[in-house]
Amino acid sequence: MDKQPAAHFIALGTILVWGTTFIATKILLETFTPIEILAIRFIIGYLTLHLISLSTQPKQRVKEPINWKHELIFAGAGLSGITTYYLLENIALTFTLASNVGIIVSIAPLTTAMLARLFLKEEPITLPLLLGFIIAFSGVALVLFNGSVILQIKPAGDILALLSTVGWAVYSILLKKIDTHRYPVVVYTRKIFFYGILFMLPASFLLGFEVSPADISPQSVLILLFLGVGASALCFVSWNFAVKILGALRTSAYIYLTPLISLATAALVL
Repeated sequence: MDKQPAAHFIALGTILVWGTTFIATKILLETFTPIEILAIRFIIGYLTLHLISLSTQPKQRVKEPINWKHELIFAGAGLSGITTYYLLENIALTFTLASNVGIIVSIAPLTTAMLARLFLKEEPITLPLLLGFIIAFSGVALVLFNGSVILQIKPAGDILALLSTVGWAVYSILLKKIDTHRYPVVVYTRKIFFYGILFMLPASFLLGFEVSPADISPQSVLILLFLGVGASALCFVSWNFAVKILGALRTSAYIYLTPLISLATAALVL
């Protein structure tokens, strides 16, 4: 049975959810710091995946990986795709406009394509693919900066957003390598979350982590649950499944839709 149509649909659904997280994070940044949002979000996500693993493990008879080379790949994926990408993106949102971050993050598919060409020989950059990236990126830029939005260069935030795309590209490449070892998607996503949280600890000490009961409101709880359960646990599993079927390059192309969804969400919410 051809799983590719389902994988495309799942990737699109994942991006529809992820496209709203810029706005959700912007709202939380009024109360929480970037590292606090990131840590709480992925702790909730990890616990959710742990519960899912417990409920499915008897059926799947999952054997935890013990190969240290595999563990290093999991750790690298957690560092690049969880800690680096999201922490830099969250911090970037405090220095620059959400529209700037949106357009810069759209470079991620091209960054992924370049790394995939170096490390995944089965995914070469062809001329039609490169032209498609250029056209798609130009289309996103035209929609975001069509005269109603003025591009303001804010070096600190813009550079952080650009660096975050490298983190996501590395994550995408490592994800493809993980897939060759045939681990269940829920299991390896949970392990990636574990290492991502582990690498957040030094940042938490350096940047400070001081969440108090006064900071917590019904709205913030709902947003954090949305980010943790929906946008993290469920969406990472669905995204990783799509990468497993479609490959890092084709799946990453859906990221071009992220700023457009963010723009539409901002118009409705903000």
